[in-house]
Amino acid sequence: MDSMAVERFEAGRGRLASLAYRLLGSAADAEDAVQDTFLRWQAADRERVGVPEAWLTKVLTNLCLDRLRSAHARHERTAGAWLPEPLLEGDPMLGPADTFEQRESVSLAVLTLLERLSPVERAVYVLREAFSYGHAEIAGILDITESASQQHLHRARTRVTAERRRGGVRADPASARRVVEEFLAAAVSGRTERLVALLTDDVTAVSDGAGLARRLLRVTTRERVAAFVRAGFRSTPAKRRLAGGTPALHIATVNGAPAVLAVVDGRVMGAVAFAVTDGRVTSLHGVATADRLTRLNEAWRQQDDPEAPVIEAW
Repeated sequence: MDSMAVERFEAGRGRLASLAYRLLGSAADAEDAVQDTFLRWQAADRERVGVPEAWLTKVLTNLCLDRLRSAHARHERTAGAWLPEPLLEGDPMLGPADTFEQRESVSLAVLTLLERLSPVERAVYVLREAFSYGHAEIAGILDITESASQQHLHRARTRVTAERRRGGVRADPASARRVVEEFLAAAVSGRTERLVALLTDDVTAVSDGAGLARRLLRVTTRERVAAFVRAGFRSTPAKRRLAGGTPALHIATVNGAPAVLAVVDGRVMGAVAFAVTDGRVTSLHGVATADRLTRLNEAWRQQDDPEAPVIEAW
């Protein structure tokens, strides 16, 4: 392959990786899809490729759809033990974040909701909402009609909106962080009444149980979520042994939302991401399975001056 072809691919690698991550919810799978796309690019008759960006987008998107449709992926995702992989703020795989739709499309809450869509609905939603492709372009990428693209988008938006129907105004980053700081203080100190007050009536909490449970742990109602969080944040010798030491608790930004990270000797052992609306928490997503934190850990270790923990020894 000539150097110009390689350079052309590398120039679009970041966009392709961001698209693949939104489609697959996994950084490792996204990287594999991008590499497979590169191999297709190597083997292609590039003189017959009119618009390389469009060609690469089509190949990558359809490779991702093949992965989503595979028997393994269907089993893993429908078995109820799968959550999206969290990424630390600044990770280029998070991609464009100029608009509200782009920021929303990469939140853990929305990535989790996208699991309920068909692969084609998910692809149409991501291409339109996060990358602003027109329906004619989407139709060409997915080999469907423009009318079908519009219908898929309508169904996807309806389903996502129905799940995200909570009213109110999404908090700005500084306000959301203050809520999470107060929430963490209440959780660690055992102030259950304050925890309940910081939750919306229709709050949900989802956790992978550090990979120890066969299915995701899902909790609803303010009182149950508060009790679940209180138990989860209660420090015990058994939890410290499981973590391999005494964690420090940091507040960071993960997938565009405030999150609490449990860190032991510079390694992130768990992450809990929060969605905050009108000064209260609407959802929590907890990820502690080691292989879902690999990329986040790499980014965490590469920080030049990480922010001090809000709790030094949990």
